Amino acid sequence: MKVNFERSLKKKKQNALVNYLMEENVIDFITHYISLTDGEIEIIKKQNLIKAFPKGTVLLKEGEFSKDCYFILKGCLRNYYLVDGEEKSTEFYIENEAITPVSYIAKQPSEYYISCLEDSVLVLGSEDRNRILIEQIPKLESLVMQLNTNQLVQQQISFDTFKKLSPEMRYLHLLEKRPELVNRVPLYHLATYLGITSVSLSRMRNRIAKTRKG
Repeated sequence: MKVNFERSLKKKKQNALVNYLMEENVIDFITHYISLTDGEIEIIKKQNLIKAFPKGTVLLKEGEFSKDCYFILKGCLRNYYLVDGEEKSTEFYIENEAITPVSYIAKQPSEYYISCLEDSVLVLGSEDRNRILIEQIPKLESLVMQLNTNQLVQQQISFDTFKKLSPEMRYLHLLEKRPELVNRVPLYHLATYLGITSVSLSRMRNRIAKTRKG
C-alpha cells in the first residue's frame, strides 16, 4: 500500500512539473510577441488551457462542428480526408504552430479529420475562452489575429507549392523548409500528403539520398 501511495505521489509531482513547464512555454511564446504583466500571466495560467492527448486521438471528425482551436506545445498533428475509404493527408503541424479548423471559423460541419500522430500537449482555445481572455487582456486580440493570419498565409503557400510542383519537388521542398516532418511523420502518411504510393516515396528517398552523397 505504501509503495502504491509513493508511486501515485511521484506521478502527481511529475505531472505538476510537466504542467508548470508547459505553462511556461505558453507564456514564453506569447511574450515573444507582446509584453505581459505578472497579473496578466496569472490570468492566463488560471484558464487551465493545457490538455494532453495520446497518440491516435482524433480531435475532429468529418461532419462534426469544431468548437476548439489549438496551439501545439508538444507533439505532431495531422489533417486528412477520407476518399473512398482511404486517408489522404493534407497538412501536418508541430510545436509552436496554431490550428484553427475551417469548421471553427465557418460554423459548418468539418470536411476533414484532425488527429494526433504523437502523444501531444495542446493549448485549447474556444470562442468563450478567447472572449474571456481578451476581455481581461485586450492586447491578446492582436496576437490571435496575427496567428490566424500567419496560418492562412502558410496554407496558401502550401497550396501554391502543391499546385506548381511535382511530387519529387514537393518532397525536396519539405526537406528544405520542414525537415523535422520527414523524420517524424510515418512514410505512408507522407506518401498520401505527396500524392504518391509508399513504394514510390521509398524509391524517391533512396534516389535522392544517393544523389546527395555524390
